Amino acid sequence: MRRLLPWFLACLLVTSTVNAADKPVRVFILAGQSNMEGKAPNALHDHQATDPKTKELFSHLRKDDEWIVRDDVFIKFLDRKGPLTLGFGSPGRTGAELEFGTAMGNYFEEPVLLIKSAWGGHALYRQFRSPSAGFPADEVLHKELDQAQAAVRNSNEKNKKDDPLPTLEDIKKGYGTSYRQMLDEVKTVEEKLGELFPELQGRTLQLAGFVWFQGWNDQYGAENEYASNMEHFIRDVRRDLKSPKLPFVIAVMGQNGSKPASGPMLTIQRAQLAMNDTPDFQGNVKAFRTDVLVDKAAEELYPTWKMNLEQWKLTGGDHPYHYLGSAIWFNRIGAAMGKAMSELLGD
Repeated sequence: MRRLLPWFLACLLVTSTVNAADKPVRVFILAGQSNMEGKAPNALHDHQATDPKTKELFSHLRKDDEWIVRDDVFIKFLDRKGPLTLGFGSPGRTGAELEFGTAMGNYFEEPVLLIKSAWGGHALYRQFRSPSAGFPADEVLHKELDQAQAAVRNSNEKNKKDDPLPTLEDIKKGYGTSYRQMLDEVKTVEEKLGELFPELQGRTLQLAGFVWFQGWNDQYGAENEYASNMEHFIRDVRRDLKSPKLPFVIAVMGQNGSKPASGPMLTIQRAQLAMNDTPDFQGNVKAFRTDVLVDKAAEELYPTWKMNLEQWKLTGGDHPYHYLGSAIWFNRIGAAMGKAMSELLGD
């Protein structure tokens, strides 16, 4: 019997390894504009993670006084990739991906891969416009064409050049650029998985969910179209990624913080929250408020930040449109994304 034990243990190890390798990598797409990029300074994280007043908020993300580097959660954000840890936001900054990825890594036994496709200043109306939304009305396109041609004429005259004038097709090409690039990002990861992440070599990918964090640029004349464009976007993402009921989480824009939203921001908030009540989105789309997660300390200090610069560096790191660059606010949003996704995924 004792002679058989080493052989049995070896077989068990091989079987466990094979079974583990057979488990799919759970993939989440994180898309949006600058706030999905992430705007909380890493230096602010470092301070607040060691400050007795705030350190408890970050303790689950750290071990032995260092930021945890996950060996089960990976991320690709444009030209950056690697195991999830601090610093996968804009250069020198971190976003909601840290808490969201941590939540998903804790939720699944299988490895998790985040594909973040985010570009500052990109609107759902234009760059993220999905195919079924079609193009804006002809008069809108022709007005845009006239403005573009006038700009080229002025440039030609000023610089003594002879650049060709834009065409209507050129104008149309500007719609949906980020949507298409987002899909290309997913395709690239699928085709080059082992090259990008040697740890995941040979594994299969399984799309598990989508997170949307966007809205600012649609305030400037496109707010009334937002609900329609959002519905088209969700349906097109699911169609193009061949996942008809893909769990879809929307972090509702909330830069208003403690103050009530108004005007175009309120219109977009209502449009995003309305996705919860769309009949065929029941149980597979969840929009949640981000304003209620506000970092009140950063919010209270911001009006006088220039006069209290050193204190501000220990509290926030940007302007209201970037959620004050608050590490606490971004992390709360990321955790709420994870909670909402977990509820959609169920058991």
